[in-house]
Amino acid sequence: MSSATPRHGSRHRWFALFWMIPAALVVLFLVVLAARGLRSNPSIQSFMRTYDGQSALPAGAPTGFPAWVAWQHFLSAFFVLLIIRTGWQIRTTRRPPAYWTRNNSGRIRTRNPPVRIGLNLWFHLCVDVLWVLNGIIFYILIFATGQWVRLIPVHWDVFPNAITVAIQYASLSWPTEDGWVNYNALQLLTYFVTVFIAAPLAIVTGIRIVPGLAHRLAWLDRVYPVSVARAIHFPVMIWFVAFTVVHVTLVLATGALRNLNHMYALRDDQSWIGFWIFAASVVLMVVAWVAVRPSIVATLASLSGSVRR
Repeated sequence: MSSATPRHGSRHRWFALFWMIPAALVVLFLVVLAARGLRSNPSIQSFMRTYDGQSALPAGAPTGFPAWVAWQHFLSAFFVLLIIRTGWQIRTTRRPPAYWTRNNSGRIRTRNPPVRIGLNLWFHLCVDVLWVLNGIIFYILIFATGQWVRLIPVHWDVFPNAITVAIQYASLSWPTEDGWVNYNALQLLTYFVTVFIAAPLAIVTGIRIVPGLAHRLAWLDRVYPVSVARAIHFPVMIWFVAFTVVHVTLVLATGALRNLNHMYALRDDQSWIGFWIFAASVVLMVVAWVAVRPSIVATLASLSGSVRR
């Protein structure tokens, strides 16, 4: 009986996922109809002429992208992919393939006893550290080079302009893109939320629920309980998943070659250079996804602690 229950639960999840696809298509169809209906309204047409979807950048804003942006973009995507993978494993795996306990000795052992954590969580935390370090470098560079104006709204008209862009996307009539010079208003808001709200939320909630740290930060329970951190951490992961899916879809649907050249080849044209660099990065991500097996993770984890089943 107990062995049949997990299989039944798995079939139920796949059945629910199967029905989500046509349901999503129906919702998409209704959204497109509604957006096209809005665009036929004279008042909405006047609104969209007034707010064309672009919020002006400050004078002297940089044009194009420096090489470090391309590297940061790839590394962030690479780490986020592994974070999402391990985060989902932590949430859905009842029993980890093994457990890791850090090496400890002497006075440190008395003051700070080691905590036993699952192998998936260990790898998740390791990738988290790399992602945070990469993010710190990113923050420093965007403010040091002036690239921050491409990601932080400086005018209130970004909101009505974002509504215009949302209607354009929803009606499947893409807005005119010129990401080399300036993102459209909806892109700007989305990138701002992702970089300056979702990413810090992922960090502060993740730190709060880390085993060991959660106990040592128990004094925060009155103002910031672990249950609140957990309740926020998972939706933040959903945000990153949704952002990635929509971002990649729109990059490919609104001028794939030019968009890929912006981020991967650092040029504003429609050559195939950016595409092939992007393809190589995807291959590397797939290899990493497949290669991160319990045996490999256990070998890495054993370098800094003991691994036991």
